[in-house]
Amino acid sequence: MAFQDQNKFLYALSSNQAWAGYKSHQNPAFFKNLASGQSPSILWLGCSDSRVPETTILGLQPGDVFVHRNIANIVAPTDINTSAVIEYAVAHLKVKHVVLCGHSACGGAKAALGDSRVGGVLDTWLTPLKAVRTQNAEELAGIKDDDHRAVRIAEMNVETGVKVLMANFTVQEAIKERGLSVHGCIFDIASGRIRDLGFGTKSSKSHRSSSILSNGGEEEIVRGKHAQLVFRDGGDASMLVR
Repeated sequence: MAFQDQNKFLYALSSNQAWAGYKSHQNPAFFKNLASGQSPSILWLGCSDSRVPETTILGLQPGDVFVHRNIANIVAPTDINTSAVIEYAVAHLKVKHVVLCGHSACGGAKAALGDSRVGGVLDTWLTPLKAVRTQNAEELAGIKDDDHRAVRIAEMNVETGVKVLMANFTVQEAIKERGLSVHGCIFDIASGRIRDLGFGTKSSKSHRSSSILSNGGEEEIVRGKHAQLVFRDGGDASMLVR
């Protein structure tokens, strides 16, 4: 639907009214249940990019995912904001999965690959990503395609962030005490697909499954509008697309 820039916020408000009405019609108890509290299974650490809305791309619903997003999905041990989110989600909400997800065409990744200043606080914020570039300069220099190079440093950034997560005391305790799973992923904007990079507690199986296999043991089911995810003991996952 085409509309003028100055009307976008009014359109968004009207769209919210329509969405709330639709959800209430679909499930009269939906908002009442949401208001009673939250018990998300997933902590999502992602980028602020408008093209990577976690609940939408996962096919899930409000209440399913606890979220923290920042420029270039940087997880630094000195960032009290990120640390507070991790501690609350893991120690208090008892999430079962921590997902750190980067993405293709990331502006922060491209900026970190460049030599010019971005300006303001952004240069300071991107310091950890610049460090990743320096540490992997030889490999990155060997990638001639700019887009591929940006994806590669985004992957490296996720790997670095997962290492920070795995060194976090709260995360370590949850892994030992209740089997918390940590995952590192990349979202490809051009295809809409999330790829598990294999970093973390244990690599998840392919998300391309068209059916759910039952191998016994304890499992948790997360149902979304278009898909159903099954997480099993040991970190394995499968998806049923509806």
